[in-house]
Amino acid sequence: MKSTGIVRKVDELGRIVLPIELRRTLDIEEKDSLEIYMDGPSIVLKKFQPACIFCDSEKDIIEFHGKNVCPKCFQEMGGLFTRQSR
Repeated sequence: MKSTGIVRKVDELGRIVLPIELRRTLDIEEKDSLEIYMDGPSIVLKKFQPACIFCDSEKDIIEFHGKNVCPKCFQEMGGLFTRQSR
């Protein structure tokens, strides 16, 4: 993992400020969602990219009944619904 040399304190509500240099480098805009997870003893922040719940594709995602689905899986679901209704 690359060290940036930037240190920030956590405030009383558990918040930290991401420096503008990092936000610009990672194309993180105001109101963007960040994914937070652990990798061993480290906390990782990653810009959230919605992905298909079936195949994990991040391309051309559409929301279907509150779930993220790619066009290919959405088309396959349509075929399943058609076959089940016969």
